Amino acid sequence: MICTLAQSGKRIGITANSHKVIRNILDEVIEAADELGMSIECIQKVSEIGGNLPRLQFTTDNAVALAAIGTSCQVAAGTAWLWACIDAFESVDVLFIDEAAQMSLANVLAVSQAGKTIVLLGDPQQLEQPMQGSHPEGTDVSALNHILGVHATIPADRGLFLEETWRLHPEICAFTSELFYESRLRSRSGLELQTIKSSGRINGSGLRFVPVIHEGNQSSCPEEADTVRELIAEILGSNATWIDRHGTEAAIGLEDILIIAPYNAQVFELEERMPGARIGTDDKFQGQEAPIVIYSMTTSSHADAPRGIEFLYSSNRLNAATSRAKCICVLVGSPMVFEAECRTPRHMQLANAFCRYLEMATTI
Repeated sequence: MICTLAQSGKRIGITANSHKVIRNILDEVIEAADELGMSIECIQKVSEIGGNLPRLQFTTDNAVALAAIGTSCQVAAGTAWLWACIDAFESVDVLFIDEAAQMSLANVLAVSQAGKTIVLLGDPQQLEQPMQGSHPEGTDVSALNHILGVHATIPADRGLFLEETWRLHPEICAFTSELFYESRLRSRSGLELQTIKSSGRINGSGLRFVPVIHEGNQSSCPEEADTVRELIAEILGSNATWIDRHGTEAAIGLEDILIIAPYNAQVFELEERMPGARIGTDDKFQGQEAPIVIYSMTTSSHADAPRGIEFLYSSNRLNAATSRAKCICVLVGSPMVFEAECRTPRHMQLANAFCRYLEMATTI
């Protein structure tokens, strides 16, 4: 969309909550321009200046970024601080807001003055906007959520739903689509080829569950950390390979595995055992992907959850974690987690996603 609009002579702006997210989309814009055989020049307003790259300039000055629009550059990008300033008024024809499910309505209204048209891009079924304080009721809801209302996916009269995943094997997509996207999501042709080839337990494709018995653990679990370490050693020791959607086979290395935990304390437990591995919370890996994802539930039972059932059983976090996987997603956890005491319809809804995962997964 950005490349096509730029090619037609439109002035394009890009914004998001962080410089990193903005840089990611700029890199993709340049790659898409290469595929289309068109030339494009971009500029990003950053907090710390770095060396310019081919087709991508950097500046710390708002005035320089705005002056480049429509002259030396077709695309300008920056956080809300750039687009909300008075000098940015109608400086672009179209302003793209990336990760709009994480940007507050107030911020979107503030930046909207910079463009004659705004496009909201995002997934409200992934992680929500970070909370920084207490706000009046309703203002903590993102702009995208205001448009969706009660719907899990965008209605046809309000926008476009991208119904094709370029990442998930159909067996993972079946779970993701049913639980989080009103059964509207499907895998792109070729993703059924994605698979793990190994003589160990982690092979094939789809959902897996590894039960680990433990009691009294809240935000850290040595037993699960030990199990994850054993799984990693088994995968790497079995000379495992994976096949991508093009049918290309490659060796599985440590960089091809994402290890996710809901709590920082468990992240530390895992890092102690597996230095150099890609380990973090859901927030760290949003937007990233890998052939194999391992998710350590950590908490022994619903009663042990340190932030309550809403956090441990968050459907957004489960979706964000499991949908990083191209071939296999492995959930490591206590069987007691699936026996939550639900006292409200909301609790039943949250626990349902985990119970459905267990129904669709192969226990190993």
